[in-house]
Amino acid sequence: MLVYNNCIGSGGESVEKYIYSGQKKLRCGYTTGTCAASAAKASAMLLLSGQIPSEVMLKLPSGEQITIEVSSVLKNEATAVSSVVKDSGDDPDVTNGIIIFAEVSLSSEGIEILGGEGIGTVTKPGLDQPVGAAAINSVPRRMIAQAVTETAEKYGYTGGFRIVISAPGGEELAKKTFNPRMGIEGGISIIGTTGIVEPMSQRALVETIRAEASMRRAAGHEYLLLTVGNYSEDFIKLKNGTLADRAVTCSNYIGEALDIAVSLGFKGVLLVGHIGKLVKLGSGIMNTHSGYADGRMETLIACGVLAGAESGVLAGLAGCVTTDAAIEMLEEHGAADKTLRVLTERVGYYLDCRVRSSIETGAVIFSQKQGLELMTSRASELMEHISEE
Repeated sequence: MLVYNNCIGSGGESVEKYIYSGQKKLRCGYTTGTCAASAAKASAMLLLSGQIPSEVMLKLPSGEQITIEVSSVLKNEATAVSSVVKDSGDDPDVTNGIIIFAEVSLSSEGIEILGGEGIGTVTKPGLDQPVGAAAINSVPRRMIAQAVTETAEKYGYTGGFRIVISAPGGEELAKKTFNPRMGIEGGISIIGTTGIVEPMSQRALVETIRAEASMRRAAGHEYLLLTVGNYSEDFIKLKNGTLADRAVTCSNYIGEALDIAVSLGFKGVLLVGHIGKLVKLGSGIMNTHSGYADGRMETLIACGVLAGAESGVLAGLAGCVTTDAAIEMLEEHGAADKTLRVLTERVGYYLDCRVRSSIETGAVIFSQKQGLELMTSRASELMEHISEE
């Protein structure tokens, strides 16, 4: 359980942390990085003091302090091993409940942080750690180093530490994460930028997009291929199977993915998605989650007005539940081609607006049910660039 200390540094009254998502009150948890740092601190305390800690107080990157329960401790002559059980709060994290161990031994100087059983190894450039290193990201590494340094200062120790982080079962669990796709093999990653897991966190999803895009950029790619989900990936496999491994899934976070592409220096971005999602771009809606905005029928109605569709047809669109149904209605009245042409132009316009025309953008919008494939003005050219890389 994640517990905050009201009085920073004083061990004051403890409280849990919650956030609100819509109308739901959700309990926060802590990252694998927080688990690793807490376990390392417990092991260092045991080595240097001989005391068996039942909990440790850990400072987060924000400066706040939290209390973390220690699951187990073990000491022999040269090393101490402690563990912390990952608690993701109300977030549906696949690593929830995994046990993170930190084996700590003393050394002459410095702090060495290694990955053990169940911790992945970086095999592709562009990620937070270099190729060949354990997938323990930079912020968790700093948290681990800070935790053992504070402990050393408390007990007057001036030497170094060798720390091995492990997560038994991590190799199997990692198959359910993005790690295999991102070039992290053999286990999970020790991650986290704040130390805290916020349920349904947009930040965590966006950082995953950034990590994948960074890997593509580090591999020398100048053009980014984005998909919004399984339908998009299946469509790409059908059209050009060789590009399937090039795609980065941005889910609903299209705007953030475009921002990332600009910040990483890509020359262009091609977005591929089902019309049920990408129709919203025709109104400049860059987060396509239904909880953020709908606007599908309103967008098609606006495009229909600009295309000169009859008022009765437009009124009928308002009662459609799906974009496929709306397109069928437009086709029945001979208004589909012009309406979808306007939609495609508007999607291209708003993509350019998001990146402020700093890079090339394009979109392929499809519906397999309707046999539909729409392309913005630069989509074909971008597809060629991506295919040639």
